[in-house]
Formats: sequence, C-alpha cells, structure tokens
Amino acid sequence: MTLTELQYIVVVAQERHFGRAAERAFVTQPALSLAIKKLENELGTMIFERRQSRIELTPLGEQIVHQAQRVLEEAEHIKLIAAKGKDQLNGLLRFGVIATVGPYILPDLIPTLHKHAPAMPLEIEESLTANLTAMLKNGKLGKV
Repeated sequence: MTLTELQYIVVVAQERHFGRAAERAFVTQPALSLAIKKLENELGTMIFERRQSRIELTPLGEQIVHQAQRVLEEAEHIKLIAAKGKDQLNGLLRFGVIATVGPYILPDLIPTLHKHAPAMPLEIEESLTANLTAMLKNGKLGKV
C-alpha cells in the first residue's frame, strides 16, 4: 500500500469516475485502474463497485477511503513538521519575563530577535516567577 494508491482511491471516490480521476491525478486511466485493483487485491476487498455509468463505494470502501483521507492529511502534516524543522527561526516564540527584569531586557532583545528572525512572531508574557515556571512546564512558553 502506497500513499499514491491512497491518493488514487480518494480522487476516484470524489469524482465517481475513473477517467476524470485519472486526469486529476495526472496519470493514465489504465494506470489508475491497475493501482486501485492492486490495492484492492492487497486488502482482499473491493473498494469500488464498478457500474456501467457510475462508480460507487462499497460500504467497506467508504471506511477505507475515509481512513485514506486521514492518512494523506497526516502525511501532509509530516511535511509541515519537516519544513518547520528546517527553519528554526520560523513559528511562534512565547517568551516569559518577570516584571522587574522585562524593562531592562526587552528593549534590546526584541529588535535583535526581529533582525535575526523577522518571520518569527513573538508573544511576551509578563508574570510572576512561579506562574512563568508553571507555564514553561505546561508547554505554554517556548517555541511553538
């Protein structure tokens, strides 16, 4: 089972037509049909009922397509995580500071951060040390 095969069954389920689905997937209709047949054989079940004028999902096929959509969404999420990991200076930074120190640190820190990481949004939380410690432990401060 491949992500490509999962993409194919999702597109066929949306289009309810192998020819249109093949166009959307940028493959030939025979290649699309073969990949889906291979997946059905691997799973040991039919995903689609092939009728003369229309393609219908089997009851089990509906569940399979729904799960395939979720898998594809999660695969996209993995790509987003990887992209964020390449640029550590991208994404929200939640910064905590106590009131007695903030006025001395922030005037120099904020312009420096903006200069080196202009795409990184910054949220500043000013609070007591105990509150900031709890926020840090709970993941409410730091890189998001």
